[in-house]
Amino acid sequence: MKKRIMLVEDESIVRLDISMMLQDAGYEIVGETGDGEKAIELAFSLKPDLILMDIKMPKLNGLKASKIISSKFNIPIILLTAYSQREYIDKAKQANILGYLVKPISEASLIPAIEIALKQAENANEYKQKVEEMNTRLKNRKIVEKAKGILMERFQMTEEVAYSRMRTISMDRQVTLEKVAKTIILKYNT
Repeated sequence: MKKRIMLVEDESIVRLDISMMLQDAGYEIVGETGDGEKAIELAFSLKPDLILMDIKMPKLNGLKASKIISSKFNIPIILLTAYSQREYIDKAKQANILGYLVKPISEASLIPAIEIALKQAENANEYKQKVEEMNTRLKNRKIVEKAKGILMERFQMTEEVAYSRMRTISMDRQVTLEKVAKTIILKYNT
């Protein structure tokens, strides 16, 4: 499946040139604009896989637009600029910027930057998902431990007996152990 790219560049000749490079490399251009405000609108409606964003633009610059987009969506952004000044690089670190290309842009620098940014974004999403899964497991484990403690205290059970009782109820009723634990907490927690 073609990766969907949005192109934000105020110079129409540069935008056309980059657009052709991307299409030749097999990418789909889902949106193009020349200012930061329109870039935000397009990002919200199109939700591209990647955004190529010029820094210096009318109305709203690329850094501010990137920051707004990044606050709402996890879309990787590569900045395009004619400037390689330190202040821009430092500001670029604040948003979801995964690359920084200095103009003039060549296909030899553009395509690898896009491939790396897309892969980094994919890796980051995988890590984020794993962290969320681990947090959910930890939260569920804490619920089970709390319910087990309630049974141990209330019915003078050992830890093994309390856990075994909860597992038996879980299997008999065909519900998760966490659901059994939540019911115990609601019923017996005082």
